[in-house]
Amino acid sequence: MRKFNINVNGKSYFVEVEEIGGASVSAPAAPVAAPAPVAAAPAPVKATAEAGSTVVTAPMPGTILSLAVENGATVNKGDKIVILEAMKMENEIVATASGKVTFLVKKGDAVDTGAQLAAIK
Repeated sequence: MRKFNINVNGKSYFVEVEEIGGASVSAPAAPVAAPAPVAAAPAPVKATAEAGSTVVTAPMPGTILSLAVENGATVNKGDKIVILEAMKMENEIVATASGKVTFLVKKGDAVDTGAQLAAIK
């Protein structure tokens, strides 16, 4: 039984390795290069709507692919206002009321379920 201390991402682990058959190794093996760090996912957006506005929220987590209308445009209930990409599918998010839309997100933002996407007043 051989014993090792292994460091992974700055955390130390003690392990015991049992050698089964084969020739014994007299010299320690060359160190193995650590894997390249993985880039962190963008932080979800957390904006809030103005009081008295009707809020349009994200039905699922995803990424804002595009805004279908200009910020400040007048929309009718049921108009497409945001395209949300989730699980490699494009989901149309529609206005839940009629009025002037103010976006609380921008193209490329990562959002969680229930995140406020737009306010309509």
